[in-house]
Amino acid sequence: MPVLSSPVLRRAALGAAGAAAAGIGYASLIERNAFVLREATLPVLQPGSASLRVLHLSDLHMTPGQRRKQDWVRELERLEPDLVINTGDNLAHPRAVPAVVQSLSGLLSRPGLFVFGSNDYFGPVPKNPLKYFKKNHKRVYGAPLPWQDLRAAFTERGWQDLTHVRRDLEVGGIKISAAGVDDPHLRRDRYDTIAGAPNPLADLSVGLTHSPEPRVLDRFATDGYDLVLAGHTHGGQLCLPGFGALVTNCGIDRSRVKGASRWGAHTRLHVSAGLGTSPWAPYRFCCRPEATLLTLVAAPPRRPLSERGHGFSESEAIAR
Repeated sequence: MPVLSSPVLRRAALGAAGAAAAGIGYASLIERNAFVLREATLPVLQPGSASLRVLHLSDLHMTPGQRRKQDWVRELERLEPDLVINTGDNLAHPRAVPAVVQSLSGLLSRPGLFVFGSNDYFGPVPKNPLKYFKKNHKRVYGAPLPWQDLRAAFTERGWQDLTHVRRDLEVGGIKISAAGVDDPHLRRDRYDTIAGAPNPLADLSVGLTHSPEPRVLDRFATDGYDLVLAGHTHGGQLCLPGFGALVTNCGIDRSRVKGASRWGAHTRLHVSAGLGTSPWAPYRFCCRPEATLLTLVAAPPRRPLSERGHGFSESEAIAR
């Protein structure tokens, strides 16, 4: 077998380095600022219900100087959603609260629900990216962030904090039973504080969590929630064409790293790929930053158990 000469090897190495540099430049300068609105329709409402438009936001990871992101988020108010749901990680800088509030100013006048994530409580820190391939790697916490100020701004404008709280509300004629937990990524979740079936008179039951950890999703599904919304994963952030996300940074599998899926026989899960990144890892590849407009519509009537035969059908099998 002929041996490649050193000039050939040098050219190959230079070509690989050039391709890597181009990929990093694209991921950090172009794609991470290529914000996109996703749309999906989910059949989760009671039969006969009118549709409901829900804007799902997550993982803004805002810093004061991110003007392009702030302008893009501000324009979302033109969608006129019936309900806004924010699943956390709004902050990435101790002085980012005004930027977040101003970006969301129009949306804060609409009904809203929220829970916080780890990067609302603690600032981002540099870390070895290989740690994301270890599910049980040691957590490193940054400086505390002013989450109390952000919570006060949200609640003063009318958004409801669902951290370990159950609430009933009515939006657009739809009766909603909602509950949420604190961030499971930090193991702050205390599901027992909200445990139990949602209000049976509701047209829709919604659960909120920042990180979609299976232990929390299982509890929501067991209690009979129609829809659970989460963020945290960034959709994998760095994905490969034809393969998808390399990691999820939580306990769910890669097939559920973003978008809608089933969790159990009845519950729908929607995971947002989010709008930001850590300032220490400002890259996205094959995974554009996103907000999602969910159109919730009536589900088809469920057949009585007596008509379903024995056991679960394939569509009713536990999605794990």
